[in-house]
Amino acid sequence: MAYKNARDILPCELVREIQKYIDGDLIYIPTKTSKTEWGTRSGAKQKYAERNHEIREQYRNRASIEELAVRYFLSTDSIKKIVYGAAVGDKQAQ
Repeated sequence: MAYKNARDILPCELVREIQKYIDGDLIYIPTKTSKTEWGTRSGAKQKYAERNHEIREQYRNRASIEELAVRYFLSTDSIKKIVYGAAVGDKQAQ
């Protein structure tokens, strides 16, 4: 994303109006086109959903939180969030 000077592309009145809210700082203006969700193009979202499903299954089959943390290189808090949290990612992985 290239830096652009507002004076070069916006009308003077609009620049003055924006300066009332933010003067001299950088501001990000999002695109008007919709963007894809995180990880959908790279496959990361699917990969983590599948991993989390595996973790939940192994926990149901008596694997301990600590054992899962070591096996998946995650903290015990992360494993607890996966195990006790909502299974949102499972629905997308199947």
